[in-house]
Amino acid sequence: MALKTINPTTTKAWRKLQVHFKAIEHKHLKELFASHQNRANDMTLKWDDFYIDYSKHRITKETLDLLIELANEVDLKDAMNKYFGGVVINQTEGREVLHTALRNSENAEVFVNQKNVMPEIFEVKNKIKNFSNNVIDGALKSYTNKAFTDIVNIGIGGSDLGPAMVVDSLAYYKNHLTTHFVSNVDGDHVNEVIKKLNPETTLFVIVSKTFTTQETLSNANTIREWFLKNAPQSAISKHFVAVSTNIEKVKDFGIDEDNIFPMWNWVGGRFSLWSAVGLSISLAVGFDNFDKLLIGAHKMDEHFKSEDFDKNIPVITALLSVWYNNFFNAESEAVIPYSQYLNQFATYLQQGIMESNGKSIDRNGDKVNYQTGTIIWGEPGTNSQHAFFQLIHQGTKLIPAEFIGFAQSLHGNQDHQDKLMSNFFAQTEALMNGKSKATVLEELKAQSLSEEKMKELTPFKVFEGNKPTTTILIKKLTPESLGKLIAMYEHKIFVQGIIWNIFSYDQFGVELGKQLANTILKELQSENVINNHDSSTQSLIEYYQSLD
Repeated sequence: MALKTINPTTTKAWRKLQVHFKAIEHKHLKELFASHQNRANDMTLKWDDFYIDYSKHRITKETLDLLIELANEVDLKDAMNKYFGGVVINQTEGREVLHTALRNSENAEVFVNQKNVMPEIFEVKNKIKNFSNNVIDGALKSYTNKAFTDIVNIGIGGSDLGPAMVVDSLAYYKNHLTTHFVSNVDGDHVNEVIKKLNPETTLFVIVSKTFTTQETLSNANTIREWFLKNAPQSAISKHFVAVSTNIEKVKDFGIDEDNIFPMWNWVGGRFSLWSAVGLSISLAVGFDNFDKLLIGAHKMDEHFKSEDFDKNIPVITALLSVWYNNFFNAESEAVIPYSQYLNQFATYLQQGIMESNGKSIDRNGDKVNYQTGTIIWGEPGTNSQHAFFQLIHQGTKLIPAEFIGFAQSLHGNQDHQDKLMSNFFAQTEALMNGKSKATVLEELKAQSLSEEKMKELTPFKVFEGNKPTTTILIKKLTPESLGKLIAMYEHKIFVQGIIWNIFSYDQFGVELGKQLANTILKELQSENVINNHDSSTQSLIEYYQSLD
């Protein structure tokens, strides 16, 4: 049975939330803390090595109760059961949504078309394990009998962003192999990567479900041509592997069938790093660490599946996002990890969140009359404090922010760690409290400024505060804790989509530009003059061609 189709704005809970919003819209966080003595403790979720403080949000207990009432009224629990149970909830594409099965335990049973898919998942996992171990240990060698030194992942979208983010995030755990990622069809990009490589010791992983993706195949063919300038055709089978469902096209490329790692239609691209798409992760940090990543994600799956909504991390974080998006009209959310290792995390989430929930048609096929997906952006702290924090602190936009920090440093430099975390804690406090006019005047008086100068400067130095933040404090950045964190956001995406009554797992918006690009490419490579574009596009094409 498919997902229910309930317009959230027609629910009783939504109407109650509208009334409630008007009552607390202008309340300051300082006022909310003053009136709720145990607020910090009551609005903190402690689970495993995660500590989630959502007390610095413009909500009361009533807000949370009403948001949970909304989740119940749209029957979130029923949707969750279908999500984990293999029901075709990606209805527009006729697919199940079962990336959670990829990190499930071996003795579990997950059925697709009445067949338990867990045995084949573990068959592929074992293939990843054996292949990774053989490359890392040097048992699997190049065509000149040398050990591999470099890995190049060739893919785009979910075939690039997830693996690239995880490899970057787990750089502390990397082995002797150097991993590179080629994604953009920009020829300068692939050629810059090639410059760093020795063809004798480089292994290439081509990731494409259909093996027809323009960007991926263009880059793969360019790399193959470069490789064959230095190696015989027979060497392709030793240096190229593929993650794909299109066996024939992969074999036509020259890749040995034993070096093809399968994918499944019931796993969406942006949620596929847990599958053979994560082969480059396993190669970069070792299969054991890749497996720990999966174990961490599975622990978050179990928490999400079984925990009551008021103690459920993905549910609470999703409901807070709905609160700001649909009632405060906040259009974006910032994700600020206080770890340089997570410098690609916000970029990864941009695809996961905006490709999933950037929809304007509901599950009934009707145009929505409310806001759906939020804009996601962010950079690591403390760098971001010296960049865009000015806008969050004193700008005109309300931007809820999620701060992610780790209590323990991986390299153990406590002085640096204390400085990093002092900023982590200080920023959420500053965003909440701001700085009053009285405090500003005291500080200016201490500088022995004239009354006139103090009056002139005061308005510029006042901070209104009342800026909402979530603090996600994790004990240590490990493969397991990263797996939990990624899965947390995956489930947050799911909850948002259910509440907004949209299909989160298709991405038809990605296809239109591709179709038009293919048409224009034929025109650019043809001598015939084409005049079937709008005047702006036509002029741009003609000017581009004039510069050849």
